[in-house]
Parts: sequence; structure tokens; C-alpha cells
Amino acid sequence: MANLSSLLLLCLFSLLVGHGVVELEASHHVYRELRAAQSSPAANQPYRTAFHFQPPKNWMNDPNGPMLYKGIYHLFYQYNPYAAVWGNITWAHSTSTDLVNWVPHKPAIVASQPSDINGCWSGSATMLPGGKPVILYTGINPEKQQVQNLAMPKDLSDPYLVDWVKSPKNPLMAPTPMNKINSSSFRDPTTAWLGPDGTWRVLIGNKRDYDHEGRALLYRSKDFVKWTEANHPLYSSKGSGMWECPDFYPVSRTSSNGVDTSTFGSKVKHVLKASLDDTRHDCYTIGTYDLAKDIFVPDSGTLNNLSLRYDHGKYYASKTFFDYSKKRRILWGWVNESTDATIDIMKGWSGLQAIPRKVWLDKAGKQLMQWPVAEILKLRTKKVEKRSQVLKGGSVLEVSGITAAQADVEIAFEVSHFDKAESLDPSWTDPQLLCSRKGASVKGGLGPFGLLVLASEGLQEYTAVFFRIFKTDKKHVVLMCSDQSRSSMNNGIDKTTYGAFVDVDPVHEKLSLRTLIDHSIVESFGGEGKACITARVYPTMAIDGKAHLYAFNYGSESVTISRLRAWSMKKAQIN
Repeated sequence: MANLSSLLLLCLFSLLVGHGVVELEASHHVYRELRAAQSSPAANQPYRTAFHFQPPKNWMNDPNGPMLYKGIYHLFYQYNPYAAVWGNITWAHSTSTDLVNWVPHKPAIVASQPSDINGCWSGSATMLPGGKPVILYTGINPEKQQVQNLAMPKDLSDPYLVDWVKSPKNPLMAPTPMNKINSSSFRDPTTAWLGPDGTWRVLIGNKRDYDHEGRALLYRSKDFVKWTEANHPLYSSKGSGMWECPDFYPVSRTSSNGVDTSTFGSKVKHVLKASLDDTRHDCYTIGTYDLAKDIFVPDSGTLNNLSLRYDHGKYYASKTFFDYSKKRRILWGWVNESTDATIDIMKGWSGLQAIPRKVWLDKAGKQLMQWPVAEILKLRTKKVEKRSQVLKGGSVLEVSGITAAQADVEIAFEVSHFDKAESLDPSWTDPQLLCSRKGASVKGGLGPFGLLVLASEGLQEYTAVFFRIFKTDKKHVVLMCSDQSRSSMNNGIDKTTYGAFVDVDPVHEKLSLRTLIDHSIVESFGGEGKACITARVYPTMAIDGKAHLYAFNYGSESVTISRLRAWSMKKAQIN
């Protein structure tokens, strides 16, 4: 029944045409007739997740203001209380003691002042001296301008921070004729940092219209209330478009431990990240924060769509915070749907948060590493393990004994012979395009080999997460792909294939892959966290107990599975 009803659901609504759509400056679609319509979730929910964060119903997007306060983790998020499409945006609020199980609270910030009467958009939390949390967020005023506001807890003795009050001085930062800031491209304040001079600094995402320059506007304050714009951005990049949800934070050069946002000096590098509105990619660059000049200097290149990316799949509007209790920096990111809004309305919900990730600087200092927080290990159960198994070319190996629709899988491959590696054409510089051309069904020399997840018994449906190895004159190059082209029999959904090059030497290192599977989301981590790809999939056959998991090798050369471990995942308590 579940297979039939889910197929009918997708097929029916892929045929429907959308309602009138307006494109806002913030790149959210507003469905005029639907944004305030009450959502009633469908009875059959094959695509709701078991251990990824999501509200019981309605629309969710950006993670906002994550923090740890008095031993309680807080996640705020952009939320429409009335419908499964964007609109009526408030700050919903949930808390956790372990980043896995979550308890909902009433919305923390709702439209109530002139400075936010048309919406309470994204922002960040900052810890003031003495451990007092405050929130800076973007509000939409009566003139539809984007302005920056301040909110504070009503009761600091409450570890759940249920009640928040807004500053009567709002807005604290706003476009004016004098500063000539584009009022429709001025949003998403970062966590602020306190300089050695006792001055607070914060960044606001911005775009300059005439040259499409993306900018991280810099503001300073002594009291966190009166803010003054600096005479230059912290950093900018022409042609990169609007920078949404900027983030700026230090990372240790010598340790995987995180450091407080107000940390400076020779022992840290700084990360500047922007969510690029033009491409919907979260891109970052690593460099040096020049305290004397109040500017950021990248180690190489600039910040644009060719920069490093947190995730090469569906992953946007991310936000980090420093977890002082465990000395780590944690990254949250929004994962949107690949279905049409009409299907989302039928489901009654839209949007997930990716599993929170620990982030740190790799040993070479060239990129960030990412790994799911250790707390989700408590959900593992029913372990299956295989070791030292040869996968001959063209072979498929089923991994049975787990709930394949709700699983955590780790696999490592060893390659002994590289003669059959394909030559890498110098023009093949776009990994996503290369994965699209050389999907899982395209046989090669070394690869494709990896996992077939959320697969039907006869492999009519599957999502393939795999590696290919190429060769150049000087080295071997590893390509990681997430191929959704056969993920569903329904053709009315987005099945984009994603790809990334992984900085791993396959001659001297094993190729490792970890994949989290949760009904309609597949999060994959290659090279111990050097490359991440998140995908949304909506199978019509490989649902719940009818989903299967396979290791495969469609290359002509054999590879060895040096280790394969898989676990069923228990359901978390979420909202």
C-alpha cells in the first residue's frame, strides 16, 4: 500500500501546474494563494525522516542562531507556521541535550515591531561577556526594506530560553540614502566577535547592484546597540552576486578542536563563507584576518562559485557555532526538497536540516574537514560487518540484515592495480558535469564502485554513491559522485547528479565512504570528510522495508572492500 500510494502521490502532483509565483529578492518563491493555507500532512508519509531534524509540519528553511546555553543546545530556524511553502516567516525554536533528540518550544521571534512586521528573517546568536546570549536578525519593515534587529532572553535563569524580548531601539542597522545600501540585499547578520580593542564586529550579507559584487559589510559597536558601518567591507568579490547567510570564524591550525569566535593570532586561520544566492551553493575560502586593517585576505583566489564548498549537493544557508563544552565547531545546514511545491503541500511539510557536523581544518591547511557529530552513534543498532572481500568488475553485493531505508554505512576500498584508470581530460574541471556524463551506469576502468542505496530489489530504482579513479601525467585523481538519475520511477522530480573531486591519493590511501540514509535524504562523506554530498530522493518502490543496500563495482578492474560496516538507525525523538 505504501508503494502504491507514494507512487500515486508523486505522479499526480508532478502533473499539476503551480499557482501564481512571485520571485522575491531573497530567492524564495511565494505562492500567493498557498502561503497562508493551513497544511494538513498526508496520512502516508514514506519520505519523512527518522533522525534528521524537521518540524511536524509546514515549511522550514535556514538554521538560525544555534548555540549552547547552560548545557542545552538551541536551534532556531526559519518557519512558516501555516503552510508548507515559504511565507509568514518566524523563528521557530527547539532544544536538545545531545543534538539528536529535540523538544519544541513556542516560536522565539515573531513579527511584532515595525522593523520586522513583514517577516523575521535569518540571523545569529552571540554570547556577550558573562555568558549572556543575544540574537541579531534581519527584519522586513513596512517599506519591505531589510533591517537588522536585536533580541534578548527575557529570563537568563531559564536554560531553555523560551521567552525573548526585542530592543526598543530596533532597527540597529538600516539602509539609508547616505549609506546607499541596497535595501533588498542587506541581510543575515553573523555571530559577532569581540576584538582586542574591546569593539564588537559583525558582518551583514550584501550585493552591490551595478557590478553584482558580493560583500560582507562590516559593522562595529562598543555596546552591541549602536552600530557604525566601516568604510570598507571585510571582504568582497565582484560578480559573485548576493551573499546570503555569511559566516566568519577561526579554525585551529594545529588541532581538530574548535575555538571561540573571538580568537585571533598566528595559531588560527579564518574561514569566510557565503551562501551564494545566484547558484544556491555554500562556498568558503580560508585565509588570514588582518586585525589592524579589519580585512580578510584569502590564502588563494577569491570567494565565488569556484571556491571551496561545504557540500556539493543540496545544502544551503548554513551556520556554525562554537560548542564550548566539547571544544568543537558545529555546522548546521538546510536541505530543501527536490519536489514541486504542490507535492510539498500534499505532504504537509518541506525542508530538513542536515545532520550537524563537526568542522575543522585539514592538516595541509587547504580545506575544511566535516564529520557527523559523534552523538548520532547512539542511534546505531543491528551491526553488519564484512572485511577483505574482492568486488570483481561488474559485480553487486547485497548488504542484508539492516533497515536499508534508515541506516549508517561505512565502507573502505583498496585498489591494487591502476593500469586501467582512465585518462583525465584537462577540460574535465567540473566534477558535477563529469559525474553527469559518467554516471553509475557508465562502465569505466577503475570505477564506478561504491554503494547503491535506497535500491529496489530488481534495481529499477537506486541512488548510486561512488568513486572513479582517473590518471594524469603526474598523479591519480579521485572523483566522488552521487547519482540520482535512477532514484525514482517518477520523472516529475529533480534528479540532479552531484560530484566532487576528493583530495586523496588512492595509491597510498584507502578510499573511504560514509553514507547516512534516512528515507528521503542521503548524506555522504568521502575521504574521511574531505568531500560531502547531500541528496534528496523519493523512490516509489524502494520504500521502508522494500529498500535494499548494495556494494557495487561496475568498473573492469577488481577492487577490494577492506572494511564494510553498516548499522540500522533507531528513530530519534524530534519535535
